[in-house]
Amino acid sequence: MSAPLPPAVRSSGALLVDHELEALLGSVIRAAPEAAAPTAAQISPASIDLRLSRHAHRIRAGFLPGVAPIEERLRELSLSRLDLEGEGAVLERGLAYLVELEEELALPADVRGRFNPRSSTGRCDIFTRILCDRHPRFDETPAGYRGRLWIEIAPLSFPVRLKRGDRLAQLRLTRGNAALSAEELREVYARTPLCFEGTRALGANEVEIDDEGGLALSVGLHGREPCGWRAASHTELVEFSRENAHDPLDYWEAVHARDGRAILAPGSFYIFASRERLRVPPELAAEMLPIDVGIGELRNNYAGFFDNGFGWNDAAQDAHATAKGPSRGAANAHASGTPAVLEVRAHDVPFLVEDGQPFCRLRFFRTSGRPRRLYGEGRPSSYRDQDLTLARCFRR
Repeated sequence: MSAPLPPAVRSSGALLVDHELEALLGSVIRAAPEAAAPTAAQISPASIDLRLSRHAHRIRAGFLPGVAPIEERLRELSLSRLDLEGEGAVLERGLAYLVELEEELALPADVRGRFNPRSSTGRCDIFTRILCDRHPRFDETPAGYRGRLWIEIAPLSFPVRLKRGDRLAQLRLTRGNAALSAEELREVYARTPLCFEGTRALGANEVEIDDEGGLALSVGLHGREPCGWRAASHTELVEFSRENAHDPLDYWEAVHARDGRAILAPGSFYIFASRERLRVPPELAAEMLPIDVGIGELRNNYAGFFDNGFGWNDAAQDAHATAKGPSRGAANAHASGTPAVLEVRAHDVPFLVEDGQPFCRLRFFRTSGRPRRLYGEGRPSSYRDQDLTLARCFRR
């Protein structure tokens, strides 16, 4: 029997936040067979991390779940099995793997799930997507889904060591349509600017909000040295779960912008940062959407979810609201958001990027209220103060 869910705050829908997700542990979000129970340590403001189980299957090809159960497809496509217990196993670059997750779901009929890679997963160029039985779409569940979850993993730039319990993806739960419309987002922006240039809040007339409610972000090359990082070829393996394990110069090549421009090599993976500094209010979350293919031969944002409070600081907001005269600039410096990291791969041909060029869109979602903890609170290893920041396994 599933635990009761909190009532929707608004009839149009909302994402569930941390204390609501915690109340669902053991019932709606529960341990798969032979797995340890999920814990509150996995929960962020509006999402929960998902853990790898004990075995990884090397598969001949990825597949879209359909009528046949995933386990049946796995028997057809599995080439070998790797043990992720103890020291774990090395997943080779360019190969595909399928791993059961330690969590399974028993969703109520009016709740659905969405998945995305965690930030460190995307910054290591590990492609992932979540599969659930008999649902022919990746990275989502139908409303009321009950059953196991699987993750497809493909390291694209580096071989990587993974272990049982490693967290590569996260889940968020939604009742109804939580996305803000363009009109709603403009109303939010009028009350609380979401983008800054340095410490200056960008006015509503200086940002682009499309008809679907997408807020445009651009790439920031000018004033950063280096302006980005490019994944090197033929590196040692990445120890995914070890923080500060690697010298970044053993895995990354610096990218320099001459006159605010850089040329991306086709097929190479890059890390850039946005020109704008972003902040997400405590009652909202956001998701980064791919660039419009009509304005660039690029693939970006393998990981793109921003929990409530990304780039936000309550004390600084209060200081900013009350500061006057010379002190106002100091308050601004702590209330002006955080750049978004952009994970980018160019396709087909070399591609010129320029400072300020549109790179992605953000879609904002209402949540059922303010979470107990905003993004980064109580987590010193978060990306709360990031700029051009690589994954946690690389030394800063």
